Amino acid sequence: MTAGIVLTGTEIKSLRQGKAGLTDTYCLKQNNELWVKNMYIAEYSYGSYNNHTTHRDRKLLLNRKELVKVFKSVEQPGYSIVPLRVFINERGLAKMVIAIAKGKKVYDKRQAIKEREDKRNIDRMFKR
Repeated sequence: MTAGIVLTGTEIKSLRQGKAGLTDTYCLKQNNELWVKNMYIAEYSYGSYNNHTTHRDRKLLLNRKELVKVFKSVEQPGYSIVPLRVFINERGLAKMVIAIAKGKKVYDKRQAIKEREDKRNIDRMFKR
């Protein structure tokens, strides 16, 4: 699903320069609104005292029907809303692609770690 983002002037300018990151970013429901937490947008280099903080909470814009759909699917245990990509559309507006994801179980994590370790060991053997 694609959602709009509420940004300030220096944030959109910095985003247009490509200085944003989604590492450790997640979405949360607050007062029937969807917010993105811990999203990094670097300070604008030409900004003055009006510059924004880098890790502030930002509101996502979805219509009511989309919000109800997202909130209903997240109520199930193990599901969460994950931001995938931030981009500027053809009209110059900031958009974020979000998805509903299901977390891994403990045994799935162990299996993934084991496969990653095995692949690393095989790569080491053939590089020598």
